Amino acid sequence: MWFKNLTLYRLTKWEETPASLAEKLAKRALQSCSGLDMQRVGWVSPKVEGEPLVHQLGSQLLVSLGIEKKLLPATVINQFTKLRAAEIEEQQGYKPGRKEMKEIKEAMVDELLPRAFAIRSKVYAWIDPVDGWMVIDAANLAKADEMVTQLVKTLEGFSVSLIKTKLSPSVAMTTWLGAKEAPASFTVDQDCELREKGESGSTVRYVKHALELDEISKHLKAGKEVTKMAMTWNDKISFVMHENLQLKRIVPLDLIKDQADVNSEDDSFDTDFAIMTGELKKLIPSVVDALGGDV
Repeated sequence: MWFKNLTLYRLTKWEETPASLAEKLAKRALQSCSGLDMQRVGWVSPKVEGEPLVHQLGSQLLVSLGIEKKLLPATVINQFTKLRAAEIEEQQGYKPGRKEMKEIKEAMVDELLPRAFAIRSKVYAWIDPVDGWMVIDAANLAKADEMVTQLVKTLEGFSVSLIKTKLSPSVAMTTWLGAKEAPASFTVDQDCELREKGESGSTVRYVKHALELDEISKHLKAGKEVTKMAMTWNDKISFVMHENLQLKRIVPLDLIKDQADVNSEDDSFDTDFAIMTGELKKLIPSVVDALGGDV
């Protein structure tokens, strides 16, 4: 299993052992939605149901927040609300008013929820107590925030902070693109996004496109800044760096895949986790160093 997106944190307070962590997660394990619940969250096994809630490999820890959500589309609610309103109109001889329609809709939600299908999803967090990192596999900050919130509720002695660097990612990426030179161990790939400063600024995107263009130089001279840029680290991992320091579209390249094939006799989950953490423990400091170090 490889994380597809990285939201990076520093552990600022961590007092758990693997055993104490597992014990505390178990007290907030995911429970299925009851009749009128639209959503529930809780801890689940990172591997499969029935496995431990903390996956440990050496000093590296993996936990997973489970989210069970009822599927009740607005179109279904509206359809049943209209049918119920039509029944009421036929009975009382006039159409329900706005307030009554709102009450009918709320009643239909309560009636339909117990029959709605539920789906489950997971959000993963890798915790490295030795180097003081926590990395969440989340495409958006809202999911990462939910993971942090649940960890704070579950663990008394826990706090983290988003990593901040001396150079903003946007300024650094703009400099690298303008100089046509990435920092040591990195290369610039063929995707990037440039945006004018200000909320109403225009945006230009290049996808699978050579970036050594006069056109791009003109955009930079006009004041546009890079907000996203595809990069590769050490010919091993490609990713897209965002202006908020999220690394997305993580892809292990052939050198790493070959390493995984060599270890294919082992548990593939453990093999992937070991290789992923081993490489990301080097990639993350390289990214932070390229941005002037953290503050």
